[in-house]
Amino acid sequence: MVSIVQADGIKEYAFIQSFAERSMETDRQVTEQVKDIIDNVRLNGDKAVTEYTLKFDGRQAGLNPITRGELAKLAEKCDPEVFRALKNAARNIEDFHARQLQQSWFTTREDGVTLGQRVRGLHRVGIYVPGGTAAYPSSVLMNAIPARIAGVKEIIMVTPPSKDGELNSAVMAAAYIAGVDRVYLCGGAQAVAALAFGTESIPKVDKIVGPGNIYVATAKKLLYGTVDIDMIAGPSEILILADETANPVYIAADMMSQAEHDIMASSILVTTSLAVAEQTVSEIERQIRKMPRADIIKRSLRDFGAIIVCADMDKAVELANELAPEHLEVLCGNPFDYLGRLDNAGSVFLGEYSPEPLGDYYAGPNHVLPTSGTARFFSPLSVDSFIKKSSFISYSRKALESALDDITAIAKSEGLDAHANSIIVRFK
Repeated sequence: MVSIVQADGIKEYAFIQSFAERSMETDRQVTEQVKDIIDNVRLNGDKAVTEYTLKFDGRQAGLNPITRGELAKLAEKCDPEVFRALKNAARNIEDFHARQLQQSWFTTREDGVTLGQRVRGLHRVGIYVPGGTAAYPSSVLMNAIPARIAGVKEIIMVTPPSKDGELNSAVMAAAYIAGVDRVYLCGGAQAVAALAFGTESIPKVDKIVGPGNIYVATAKKLLYGTVDIDMIAGPSEILILADETANPVYIAADMMSQAEHDIMASSILVTTSLAVAEQTVSEIERQIRKMPRADIIKRSLRDFGAIIVCADMDKAVELANELAPEHLEVLCGNPFDYLGRLDNAGSVFLGEYSPEPLGDYYAGPNHVLPTSGTARFFSPLSVDSFIKKSSFISYSRKALESALDDITAIAKSEGLDAHANSIIVRFK
């Protein structure tokens, strides 16, 4: 089901290479289909969105927006226990992200120079929320709450209409709790294009965030530049760093919790203990019998899972940084000893009572994380994702005159004499 690899300087890096290649490039046919959809929506607006929604979802698109007042009524239909849990999770998410908020600033000098930076939220943001079995109210909270804290003026949500015409009450409750302003019932690449260009009914946004299938991800990728996006998300992944003190029961449960996402998900254990590795395999075989998504878990673990046994923790940490996982659990005797050495991870979970689902739903840090090794250079979704900055400059005559020689020297060295003249003309 899941293979054990003894790290020898060769085998583990062969696995790392296969791990890096698992996020295959988008199929060329999908790209061409999405390009056609984007062009049609750009030219025909609501008409194209309506046609594609009927074709792909079998339902009429809901282009009359669901407003805040209507969301409040829909939220009342949510199961009370789920609504309470969403409210509690939202408080944690708000508390964490409020600490990320940046302030505008300026500084002055005695010679009459004023410099500064203005920070403000984007004007309008679009959130994509998948439909059907992949309807995740937690993602609504994770995408909308940071946007609201950042000062985004309007948050638009799109989600496909369901086959039975019923709205997902948990998703609508999450939208209400998180501060979404309007909801439109359309999905797929056509909804992404509608947000990017604007239609007669759906307003144009500055940024599109949120998960989706390959058509949604491809549309976001193709429209980047017309509109900003959060990231191109690949299959979900977890790496568990464990020493001989780790509990195989917990490791097995955590590997399966990630593997059940889909057959492309990756669950990796890197440990210094062969005994822990072998006991984890046994635990997976025991626990998986009770899992409704056992077939998906088995395929995910077989094709993209691994247990790597290292000689020591130095090697284990090295591999963790090389893999740069989306989620990184540290199940070691003193997990905080390793935090300063783990440079490449989307989110780090420290200790046996901090499993990955805690971050998915409740703790507060964002669960929209870089995948496929991009944690080497990308960061989680945050308040920073929804702000823009402008710098400003104000010089007095005296200050500009003192800089004249330096500016003109640089400008002339670049062959831009008109730049130099723009400074010189002020002192003739």
